Amino acid sequence: MTQQHTHIAFLFPGQGSQTVGMLSQHALQSPLIEETFAQASAVLGYDLWHLTQTGPAETLNQTVVTQPALLTAGVALWRLWETQVNKTGLMPRFLAGHSLGEYTALVCAGALGFQDAVALVAERGRLMQAAVPEGAGAMAAIVGLDNEKVAELCKIHSLNDTQQVTPANYNAHGQVVIAGHTAAVESVVLAAKTSGAKLAKRLSMSVPSHCALMLPAAMGLKTYLAKVAIKPPLIPVINNVDVAILSEPDAIRDALVRQLYHPVQWVNTIEYMQSQGISIAIECGPGNILAGLVKRIVKDLQTITLETQVPIENAIALV
Repeated sequence: MTQQHTHIAFLFPGQGSQTVGMLSQHALQSPLIEETFAQASAVLGYDLWHLTQTGPAETLNQTVVTQPALLTAGVALWRLWETQVNKTGLMPRFLAGHSLGEYTALVCAGALGFQDAVALVAERGRLMQAAVPEGAGAMAAIVGLDNEKVAELCKIHSLNDTQQVTPANYNAHGQVVIAGHTAAVESVVLAAKTSGAKLAKRLSMSVPSHCALMLPAAMGLKTYLAKVAIKPPLIPVINNVDVAILSEPDAIRDALVRQLYHPVQWVNTIEYMQSQGISIAIECGPGNILAGLVKRIVKDLQTITLETQVPIENAIALV
């Protein structure tokens, strides 16, 4: 019999965590990995597992591909974890995902059907890509300035309707990602360096997420989401926009739409988890980006990255 463990939370990564060859070691340990990717491939109409294993990276990094690839990877690792839950009853108290990862969290919480979610995030990626002409938008990371200073620089360098930039991700203390029109983003990068930022650089992102440029994509997503079945989550999911736990399907839909053009409140999410007694955060997806951010937000929160736990049983010993 499973039970909720009040000290554990699962975190699901977003774009930027994908790599060619991801989850290959876990696939050697369990057929669940390739079985999960096969289910996604049937929805997408192409072999998603082959693409993630052989590339090219340029194709994997296209948002319309990246989003279903990361969602599928997170769900596959969650399914492996569930095989251990049957033995240990070790279920997390909270789930949360960074940007795209919020969709993965909703699948693992039982709110979204997996194959519905694969189609949904592929459409989300298509809408995002179509919303902004190639080269017209950009994202950049600013490290070493506080939130207020970054917001001030964004305001100063947002000159008109065709040159707007705003904070997009509050990733860690002193680590903010900005998004907007390319010229405005580049202006803030230069100004941040002058203002003493430790790092200010453009990111290799194909679309400027979590800013006003995504409003057309959000309207398209709203229409699509209205047709997608959503159930109350079986495990609480903390959303990106409000750092809130929602159970009503229409409220979840609304938060997913607003997420596209509002900043990701990752710092507040992790701090909320700690305030609720979470002491272990388990990253369920490729890489360890979120584990690194957690350490910059709350230093005494233990982190575990499931991709490095081969076989998955190794993770149980760390909890």
